[in-house]
Amino acid sequence: MAKIKTEDFIASLKEMTILEVKELVDAMKEEFGVDPSAVAVAAAPAAQEEAGDTNKTVVLKNAGGNKIAVIKLLKEITGLGLVEAKALADNGGNVKENVPSDEANQIKAQLEEAGAEIELA
Repeated sequence: MAKIKTEDFIASLKEMTILEVKELVDAMKEEFGVDPSAVAVAAAPAAQEEAGDTNKTVVLKNAGGNKIAVIKLLKEITGLGLVEAKALADNGGNVKENVPSDEANQIKAQLEEAGAEIELA
């Protein structure tokens, strides 16, 4: 099997939906026994601190009891379709990445008001 170049892999990732990326992450967990999202989340704050960056990643940990309201907000905030927003609400994950702290806090407040559990990374 031919080795895939990093640039080609990244280009392929850019074309994937969030649901497809989630399926890829799950397959990597199963195949290699490693959660690549945990590595990325752990590396992101360290890289931001080194760069002196105040940008944040908004991470949905749990949609809570009012999942429909959270799905509607996710659609509005991210521009995702209904299926992708529902998958994000069901499985959790990054809502928005590399956003200014003020915007991240606004998004967090909106989603928490709807009942979601949010973390800023």
